[in-house]
Amino acid sequence: MKQIVLFLREHLSWIIFEVMLVTFILVLYWLDGFRGINTAIYSIIMSLLLTGGFLIGKFITRRPYYEAILRKPEKMEDALIRNIQTTEQLQSTKFMRDLYTLYQAEVQSLYASQHRQLQFVNQWVHQMKTPISVINLLLQEDGELDKRSLREEVDKIQRGLDVVLVNARLETFEEDMQIEQVGLKSLIQHIVTDHKRLFITNGVFPVISIDESLIVATDEKWMKIAIGQFITNAVKYTFEKGKRLYVSAKQTAIGFELTIRDEGVGIPASDLMRVTKAFFTGENGRLTGESTGMGLYIADEVCLKLGHPLTIESEVGQGTTVKILFTNGEIGETDEELDREIGASDEDL
Repeated sequence: MKQIVLFLREHLSWIIFEVMLVTFILVLYWLDGFRGINTAIYSIIMSLLLTGGFLIGKFITRRPYYEAILRKPEKMEDALIRNIQTTEQLQSTKFMRDLYTLYQAEVQSLYASQHRQLQFVNQWVHQMKTPISVINLLLQEDGELDKRSLREEVDKIQRGLDVVLVNARLETFEEDMQIEQVGLKSLIQHIVTDHKRLFITNGVFPVISIDESLIVATDEKWMKIAIGQFITNAVKYTFEKGKRLYVSAKQTAIGFELTIRDEGVGIPASDLMRVTKAFFTGENGRLTGESTGMGLYIADEVCLKLGHPLTIESEVGQGTTVKILFTNGEIGETDEELDREIGASDEDL
């Protein structure tokens, strides 16, 4: 019954039009002097029969469609209507299937994001138990508190918290992004200063070889996070004291290439293609037991979103080289050059 009601509501305007059309034709004949009542009745009956037959035939062809849309859906696949015949139904079904595909893609993306976030938080909470346990042991010891050891464990917790916060902000990266002109050497110096204690603790010495005039267009805050992660990994996986970390930049045909090269243990070839995947720790991560597998993933995501191509090369026992390409860099003027230009301008005046 619901199908008939829906069909009649859909075709109500067409039925009214047909009635008005037949009435108009009968009135036209009557005004023209035609007075045959039997012919009028015959015309009305034939119009009703033809219209009724047309509507019945159309209803039969549309009945499976009405059954499908009037049935209470139990799952999303019910939106994929089958047994369709008319051109309108075909187009409507195609639209619904395209919409369903988009919906599935969004659901899968949301599910993957939530699953990744939950897995990361669970893993991070588990790993934070270690520094907290060490801090409790240090506090329980008699005698003077070992502040250096305590500071190391606090730094581990701080780095873990920073990774959690950064991972959460990645979901709204575009809202937090701000592109500006940044001095590359100044950026690196600030990052190295922020990680000074890490360098001292591991006995690694940074060597910076970057021209002060190099200017790149990027988000300074996010690049600090990405480059900071590369530096942290380089220092953390350099187990021999006295080694160096080299940070340099050179001009290429398409921009400026920042290179971060360490003398650490290197990354096995089997792990190299997967180091930027979420939660991948690899052989080196299992050596320390502190890796969450999210650091390089976050750094890679940041470089990708900022449009800075990233490449990672490594050889076991020789070290790892990370290269970031800034395609929109330029050579600016140093303070000394600017002072000379100002002085020359004063003389001309």
